[in-house]
Amino acid sequence: MDSFTVTVNGEPRTVHGARPHETLLGWLRDGGLTGCKEGCAEGECGACAVLVSRPDGQGGTRLESVNACLLLLPAMNGQEVITAEGLGSPTDLHPVQRELAVRGGSQCGYCTPGFVVSMAAEYYRPERRDGEHHAPNGFDIHALSGNLCRCTGYRPIQDAAYALDTPPQGDPLATRRSRPAPTPPPTRLSGPDGAFYRPADLAQALDLLAEHPDAKLLAGGTDWGVEVNLRHARADVTIAVDGLDELRELEWHSDHVRLGAGLNLSELERRLDGRIPLMAEWFPQFASRLIRNSATLGGNLGTASPIGDSPPTLLALDASLVLASRTGEREVPLADFFRGYRQTDLGGGELIRAIKVPLPLAPLTGFYKYAKRRFDDISSVAVGIALELDGDRVRRVRIGLGGVAATPLRAVETEQALVGQPWTETTVREAARLLRREGTPLSDHRASAEYRAAMLEQTLLKFFHERRDVARV
Repeated sequence: MDSFTVTVNGEPRTVHGARPHETLLGWLRDGGLTGCKEGCAEGECGACAVLVSRPDGQGGTRLESVNACLLLLPAMNGQEVITAEGLGSPTDLHPVQRELAVRGGSQCGYCTPGFVVSMAAEYYRPERRDGEHHAPNGFDIHALSGNLCRCTGYRPIQDAAYALDTPPQGDPLATRRSRPAPTPPPTRLSGPDGAFYRPADLAQALDLLAEHPDAKLLAGGTDWGVEVNLRHARADVTIAVDGLDELRELEWHSDHVRLGAGLNLSELERRLDGRIPLMAEWFPQFASRLIRNSATLGGNLGTASPIGDSPPTLLALDASLVLASRTGEREVPLADFFRGYRQTDLGGGELIRAIKVPLPLAPLTGFYKYAKRRFDDISSVAVGIALELDGDRVRRVRIGLGGVAATPLRAVETEQALVGQPWTETTVREAARLLRREGTPLSDHRASAEYRAAMLEQTLLKFFHERRDVARV
């Protein structure tokens, strides 16, 4: 195709001559919507935040905030975007803009449009209730965890957030939520810079992948977008799989729950609704709301990063992966999936279709992440633990580790030392000393090898003391 359409602030805009690796941010700015800023080009500062219309699962629309710097423009074919300019004007401010202005929530103004957009997404969140998240108006301040301000300070921004009421009757964006979100249409775009495809279904995606086994699979783009922006990476062929229904399933069975690899983490969190407690503990610690609105389990696992936060969680849950290709499907334990640094068991023409978590779940679980910032940061060490007791003895335990080796891994030696032993502080201290030696931690700019080893040891002790009273019940 030579052109396609993106609806921006309610008006269709025709895109001519789009390049496969062009970002939504660059295109918006070239079109005069300069409220959308580039601050970091890696989805960390939130200055580029925009709203996109996504299906709410009930025939309506959710307005979700995402990083425009990480979205490839061809992936937005047929989609609907709202920028800070589309929320209000200098003579007719949106309630979010008005509260930020009157409460002194802006100084230099560079970050302000991004804050406006993220606050608007929370303003229109349908589940927001009075008193929720310890805020009188139900505003979840962690909706702003992906937005950084370098000069104003956060107190007046928080004041503005907590002063927001519910959308008034007739608010056009609140009304917009009752209508369906646009469906991404199949897309084929090619040129001297490469080709971009959005297949119509999984079968077509697998055919394309069989023809182009080295193609870059694009879901949320929260990893690939960074490579494109900061390292100028390019792919000869890009295949967008984020809109495929076959990758968006969530099914409960008698012996497992099946999680679609293409569900973004925010949607997965909502749909699970706390029914997998270990994942519920992990979700808020994964990057920011802006990132979770795009990132997927399949993408986080497929990158095989040794510091990805989902592998330790899913390793503790003893998860397996369903890998699909044009010739069929196969199931691989997650513990066997990572073959080396950034290397996986995926064969040519394969993709991750789903993640299977066995049931019943272990009753005692915990997720621990150590990073320089509490939220929106890369982990130095991440640990997931799932434990089942038989009386006062350990019947089964799974411990997943991240950040301590070239790949995520199971702490098998520590697990074996715990099984069959009494769940006592003496036992745990002995096992913790083993856990300290699991993996091959290195020193780097995030943490020293000594620190990583110490955190492994202390984490098991922390888990024991935090869950001791629960275990007795």
